[in-house]
Amino acid sequence: MSVISIEGMEFFAYHGCFKEEAIIGTKFSIDLFLKTDTSKAESTDDLHNTVNYQTIYSLVKVEMKTPSKLLEHVGRRILNRIRDEFPVIISARIKIRKLNPPLGGKIDFVSLELDY
Repeated sequence: MSVISIEGMEFFAYHGCFKEEAIIGTKFSIDLFLKTDTSKAESTDDLHNTVNYQTIYSLVKVEMKTPSKLLEHVGRRILNRIRDEFPVIISARIKIRKLNPPLGGKIDFVSLELDY
């Protein structure tokens, strides 16, 4: 088993409970950790025998364009899409960070981690 990680993906999106967040948006950072069997790719050197990072990134990008009030909802949507479209992935963990959240003070980020 291997863990493929795609870390530091950055998106500008409109997720949040406050009306202002739906209007002005904010930056988000996402890390994904995907557990899968890479033994075939290790011996064949063929992209078709592993998880394509570009395809995963594109999937996350599409989901980030759909506004949600909660990071929990965004994270679960992303994990569900990964599970549905990549059955070779045994388990996945996502960490979503909302950068500079509007909480009334200086905060670098809030974050959420989910897995399946």
